[in-house]
Amino acid sequence: MKSRYCAFSLNIPKYIINTTHENNQDYTKDTQTWIKDIQNFTNSCEFENLEILEFIDGETQAFVSFKAAITCNGEDCSFTEKSKFIKKNDKWFYLSGLFL
Repeated sequence: MKSRYCAFSLNIPKYIINTTHENNQDYTKDTQTWIKDIQNFTNSCEFENLEILEFIDGETQAFVSFKAAITCNGEDCSFTEKSKFIKKNDKWFYLSGLFL
């Protein structure tokens, strides 16, 4: 989770794409459009802080609850989420998130 937050903060869309599970609702094979969408988001936001609230580790799936402090276009867009990650070929992928 920390690495994905950093990738958003540093505007590294390929990392976001490479760590997103193919069953994620945002996943698309049109990576050029996906890259532009991520860049539009990251260019309009300031990523201020990430606080990990809970981490539940398993063999093939894990859950991370966190608070992300983000300001987009001058507006507070902070949120709290419980994310689900799936392990595939010894690599973790972001599958989904539930806003809390």
